[in-house]
Amino acid sequence: MNTSIDCQALIAAVGDAIIASDASGAITLWNAGAERMFGYTESEALGRSLDLITPERLRQRHWDGYHKAMDTGTTKYGNDLLRVPATHKDGRSMSIAFTVAMLFTPEGAVSAVVAVIRDETQRFQDERTLRKRLAELEGLAAADQ
Repeated sequence: MNTSIDCQALIAAVGDAIIASDASGAITLWNAGAERMFGYTESEALGRSLDLITPERLRQRHWDGYHKAMDTGTTKYGNDLLRVPATHKDGRSMSIAFTVAMLFTPEGAVSAVVAVIRDETQRFQDERTLRKRLAELEGLAAADQ
């Protein structure tokens, strides 16, 4: 079956954030899902550094990994989900999970990285609450023995 898909419409319709950045880390694509998730409009995000959503304390680690991926043209996060903190426009901390795809020029050079991102802040908080409660219950059980 040969079905033509309008890629622009697809990117706009997806509920998750889709963000692309060039080899230098400048944002080149910012969909409506990214606007909802991070609070920045497309015009505020395009051309800006990924520092826009990367917590300051993690920026060096982020850029080390980013530049390594640019140099090698590979990433383990094409299939493996990466879970990291992020920052919303209003300054609040978020928990996100994403995979990335490397895009290449016809000559084989990396031209961009695309991330498909989901906000997992509530899931992360729920898991933390459950872990805390489990530790409390284990402590009570140990005290009863």
